[in-house]
Amino acid sequence: MEAQTSSEMLLSRKRRRESSTQETEEGERLVKIPRCTVGLKHPAPFADELVPAGKPYERVSMEEAKRGTQPNRPVRVYADGIFDVFHSGHARALMQAKCLFPNTHLIVGVCSDDLTHKYKGFTVMNEDERYDAIRHCRYVDEVVRNAPWTLSPEFLKKHRIDFVAHDDIPYSSAGSDDVYKHIKEAGMFAPTQRTEGISTSDIITRIVRDYDVYVRRNLQRGYTAKELNVSFINEKKYHLQERVDKVKKKVRDVEEKSKEFVQKVEEKSIDLIQKWEEKSREFIGNFLQMFGPEGALKHMLKEGKGRMLQAISPRQSPNSSPTREERSPSPTFRLPFFTKTSPPPSPPPHHSGARGYLISEDDDEEEDEN
Repeated sequence: MEAQTSSEMLLSRKRRRESSTQETEEGERLVKIPRCTVGLKHPAPFADELVPAGKPYERVSMEEAKRGTQPNRPVRVYADGIFDVFHSGHARALMQAKCLFPNTHLIVGVCSDDLTHKYKGFTVMNEDERYDAIRHCRYVDEVVRNAPWTLSPEFLKKHRIDFVAHDDIPYSSAGSDDVYKHIKEAGMFAPTQRTEGISTSDIITRIVRDYDVYVRRNLQRGYTAKELNVSFINEKKYHLQERVDKVKKKVRDVEEKSKEFVQKVEEKSIDLIQKWEEKSREFIGNFLQMFGPEGALKHMLKEGKGRMLQAISPRQSPNSSPTREERSPSPTFRLPFFTKTSPPPSPPPHHSGARGYLISEDDDEEEDEN
């Protein structure tokens, strides 16, 4: 029951991933996966450590497997390989094999070192490391050690295998154009898709291509030249390259800092120049306003000069004095203590009997002038 539930959840996740692109294009809201713990707590067991089954082996057809089997009778799918330098391409292939049917028991066969070195080549990881890597993949239910290169009917019957999962590309090896040809003819082949851009050969190619970089990296981490199979001269060469790279890095850092400093100085200088131009324009405008041809200073000098000339030059008397009748009437006031002997003005009729003289402001001005 637990295997069926986990397989259903994996299938639902796969369907969500396949339909996520279409949902995004249509503008619909993506379906979120609820938080749950579906991982196992223990690694997958080895096949030779399990108790043999008591019931006779009866294969399940493709139609029955797709419809779904009983919880106590999962579809037994077998996937084999070298699985050297286990990577995401391996994990995706096993995930596809696990999700082929609603109720799947995934058996993974891993070839030994002797068989692999004979038919494919030298491996990076030894067989025990490859066995252990597969055991800790979450999609694997059972691991077959020392798996055969070509699957025989006896091997299929021994491990009660219903279907064999592998990519559909013909795999020519061991004198055969396709080692899975008889499996395909028997109707037991379930194809999976390869993950482009990742493989063990690609990873090894990267390491070989950047060999010097990784040797220097491991020398820095404390590995000896003997452990890395590096000669004494190459070791000194790598150490020298490392020192040169450190010096280059310091020079680059100094250059970057100097560029940043120059950039900041340029920005500040541009700001200072702009402020200086603004202040200089303002200063020139104020200077011209004060000292220019029509500036305020010129008007002030002209006005001061006029006032000085007016104060220094004597006032000229008029050629003909206007008569008293032509003068404008000015207010008069009485001075009872006035003693100047001047012909008294003709008093108005209503002041005929009064003492004193009437002095006008015009008479005072005439006396001041005389």
